Amino acid sequence: MLRGRSLSVTSLGGLPQWEVEELPVEELLLFEVAWEVTNKVGGIYTVIQTKAKTTADEWGENYFLIGPYFEHNMKTQVEQCEPVNDAVRRAVDAMNKHGCQVHFGRWLIEGSPYVVLFDIGYSAWNLDRWKGDLWEACSVGIPYHDREANDMLIFGSLTAWFLKEVTDHADGKYVVAQFHEWQAGIGLILSRARKLPIATIFTTHATLLGRYLCAANIDFYNHLDKFNIDKEAGERQIYHRYCMERASVHCAHVFTTVSEITAIEAEHMLKRKPDVVTPNGLNVKKFSAVHEFQNLHAMYKARIQDFVRGHFYGYEFSNKGADIFLESLSRLNFLLRMHKSDITVMVFFIMPAKTNNFNVETLKGQAVRKQLWDVAHSVKEKFGKKLYDALLRGEIPDLNDILDRDDLTIMKRAIFSTQRQSLPPVTTHNMIDDSTDPILSTIRRIGLFNNRTDRVKVILHPEFLSSTSPLLPMDYEEFVRGCHLGVFPSYYEPWGYTPAECTVMGIPSVTTNLSGFGCFMQEHVADPTAYGIYIVDRRFRSPDDSCNQLTKFLYGFCKQSRRQRIIQRNRTERLSDLLDWRYLGRYYQHARHLTLSRAFPDKFHVELTSPPTTEGFKYPRPSSVPPSPSGSQASSPQSSDVEDEVEDERYDEEEEAERDRLNIKSPFSLSHVPHGKKKLHGEYKN
Repeated sequence: MLRGRSLSVTSLGGLPQWEVEELPVEELLLFEVAWEVTNKVGGIYTVIQTKAKTTADEWGENYFLIGPYFEHNMKTQVEQCEPVNDAVRRAVDAMNKHGCQVHFGRWLIEGSPYVVLFDIGYSAWNLDRWKGDLWEACSVGIPYHDREANDMLIFGSLTAWFLKEVTDHADGKYVVAQFHEWQAGIGLILSRARKLPIATIFTTHATLLGRYLCAANIDFYNHLDKFNIDKEAGERQIYHRYCMERASVHCAHVFTTVSEITAIEAEHMLKRKPDVVTPNGLNVKKFSAVHEFQNLHAMYKARIQDFVRGHFYGYEFSNKGADIFLESLSRLNFLLRMHKSDITVMVFFIMPAKTNNFNVETLKGQAVRKQLWDVAHSVKEKFGKKLYDALLRGEIPDLNDILDRDDLTIMKRAIFSTQRQSLPPVTTHNMIDDSTDPILSTIRRIGLFNNRTDRVKVILHPEFLSSTSPLLPMDYEEFVRGCHLGVFPSYYEPWGYTPAECTVMGIPSVTTNLSGFGCFMQEHVADPTAYGIYIVDRRFRSPDDSCNQLTKFLYGFCKQSRRQRIIQRNRTERLSDLLDWRYLGRYYQHARHLTLSRAFPDKFHVELTSPPTTEGFKYPRPSSVPPSPSGSQASSPQSSDVEDEVEDERYDEEEEAERDRLNIKSPFSLSHVPHGKKKLHGEYKN
């Protein structure tokens, strides 16, 4: 038994509840291994960083992260210290004495977890010997020219060495090690080949071959069971990497993925069905005042509008899904023009690309906007002083006397300076090769050039947002909070942090049923659209039908009144508990229970009548009036000028929140984990 403890699934009032006994963490050591520990490369960094606090709260001083050492990251993110745990201290000392450089400290993030960082370059002289060790362990060879794979071999060999030293001095404690992605997989393979007494978990966030096949515009989900895996990997010159990934999957005691859609993919690509689905969460912070996130939306929206006014001065107002989004924007533009809508849709593409610098026209636009502001401020100061003087004399001033000829001249000159002969630029930067850029090429094809008659305006910002930017000085979170809608119609997205981040900030978003997040929301929310989660069907519809569905979503959103959008934002924000690591961390907890029972069956035992999945009980459809924002739409879109200035309808957001709370009746406490049946994979390639 698990020191007399077990797991079980019970039912309370018909609602499935997963009751989890706590692990005896004082008798265990947990190591989490990933190339992105303190090293921001992609989405796994966000997973590790945001989950650290929840895991550290559970495991305390017995939780350690293992990653690569980079001097800059060490200086800016890690506080060096000495290991308190005797086994870890001995392991670090032993490796340093034998020609390695192992760094230890606390990662300066929430939870302050311990980190063990290996200097890959310092141990590169062992590369040939470790290639031989890998060949003996699993008959996988690594080409000399694949530098990344060679680095992963060094990292994995150091990880296995470290875990060997830890288990030699563990003093009766049991070791659990979780490895993320193929980059960390060699450490798992070598640990199992050397029969180290550790319980192992392997988590894939996306399969290697899946990424390559989708990038090649192949009908992926409709042909999952038809691919010749070895042939496809060989043709893309990643066969050795694929073998490392697949070996890691089959060596692990427990195999997990981040979503149901990736679980289906992994079963076909890696030939093993995942034992547990471990969805990605976030650290959700609630505001003390329920309306505070709405205030932040208004504040950051105003800053975005300042940029837009400058950009449009003198003017009226494949995998990630950019292709289908642009095509739907063209159709949306047609609908808005056909219905003679006064609303203007501003679309920002925040996607990094190679650039020289900001283009002159964009910088000029912001300078013109600032000039107009300065003129208005100057005239306002003079106006205020003259008005004040008149009131002191007891007079009601003649406005014609307050604004003199010089004031009118200054204002006219400012207006004339805003005249422009060219259209506002589509991109904010000088692109190094704009002729081949896929976004700009598509914009040319569909003709969205920011013409005066276009109701949809496009701005491509080809670098990540930063508060230090002279053009758009906003961090990503601030920018997201200022927008009305996030659009992420991905074809290949194992999880999808961007719509999840929108959700916890109370911003509606568009996702797809081929993203882990979209599938997760479909399983948990009966009417996702009413809660601001628009899910485009890219599994069972043709590309053209999916594009039409996205256009319908966008057009419906444009027709909402300001009150309807406020209601929807409140509902969106109330879904944030579903994405909290305090809830989703339970899936990782289950995976650790399961791997201990498989690695040490004589010491640990798990009784689980029905393993938890991400499926099951759903938030019901809201019962409040209007039942959903689309239920009482105006016959035509609201004017973008009117919606921010005039609002006759009164809206009590606390009353609306209470209605939803009564309707939902708190179906998800943090101990609840739903379960249910799985769906089949898709039929169409978009």
